[in-house]
Amino acid sequence: MLEAELKSTKERCNKLETLAKLSRLLNSSLNFEYVMRKATEAATELLNCETSSLLLKDEEGQLYFEVALGKKGKIVKRFQLKMGEGIAGWVAVHGKPLIVPEASKDPRFFKEVDEAADFVTHNLICVPLRAKQETIGVIQGINKNEGEFTQDDLELFQSLADQIAIALDNARLYEELNEMSLQLVKALSEAIEKRDSYTGGHTQRVLKVCMAMSGHLQLRPEEKEQLMLAAILHDIGKVGIKDQILNKNDVLTTEESDTMKEHPLLGTEILGHIKQLKPIIPGIKYHHEHYDGSGYPEGLKGEEIPFIARIIAVADTLDAMITDRSYQKGMNREEAVEEIKRNAGTQFDPHVVEAFVKALEDGDF
Repeated sequence: MLEAELKSTKERCNKLETLAKLSRLLNSSLNFEYVMRKATEAATELLNCETSSLLLKDEEGQLYFEVALGKKGKIVKRFQLKMGEGIAGWVAVHGKPLIVPEASKDPRFFKEVDEAADFVTHNLICVPLRAKQETIGVIQGINKNEGEFTQDDLELFQSLADQIAIALDNARLYEELNEMSLQLVKALSEAIEKRDSYTGGHTQRVLKVCMAMSGHLQLRPEEKEQLMLAAILHDIGKVGIKDQILNKNDVLTTEESDTMKEHPLLGTEILGHIKQLKPIIPGIKYHHEHYDGSGYPEGLKGEEIPFIARIIAVADTLDAMITDRSYQKGMNREEAVEEIKRNAGTQFDPHVVEAFVKALEDGDF
């Protein structure tokens, strides 16, 4: 008897340790997709079950499978449940957890998912996900590997679900703030473009080429995000250039050209006080530097030029070459591409030009 109690106590301690570990993992990221994936993996590990699924409530009040682990996950994700439909729908409506020992015999069981996925649900456990007093979805563990789901499983699973709900809500809020910030950045960039009658759409074209190249440059996710923001804001310094220079209908004089060349430094000055944008400043400040050291504002050379700036330089130059001006017709795209290839190693980083060519060949822009 004592041995059985010790074994039970040890198993519970192990599960609590697992719960603590999984909770830390869930809160290690604010990426919504990452949190959802780790939530279902955590549920499967904690419950020692065959698979898990996570359903979230949409704006229409329906439940949709956001993540479904297992070989048939893609099939499962095609289904949506009305609130109250299926065991998941019942839990979402009533906000109460359920253990269902024989799922196929429960009148609430939604058998269509099993039929479509060629899967058999023997037993399941389902708990609500609640954030700020509102049910935002449910998470369920399916087919216990040994025995049946227990009340002990339910208590631990609910504790995990509470952590999942908090992590999902934090990730959602973070992504909403990021999206709002991105829209503000884009709006600011578009406002600048409206001052330059010859470069309408320039930022979006540069951004598209930059992101196409990034797919061939093995950038980390945070580096891609920094590249995106730097590409959008690379010409922000033009807000400090006088209209008579910015919109001149003729070739710029040497003095005017020198003034125009100040825009990377002006952009750095404008954004330099924003702590969150500090990582992208080098991309803005140095996107007119040349690989051989002949560029501006500091004449940096080769690897001295920040990598993001080297990427933007290629995209920015391409668009400048193919854009029509009142005093000069732009090149056709084929000519501009050949010009960039010819300048690999002098004006441009050869590695970036190689990525540029690959992205072009793949039809990425």
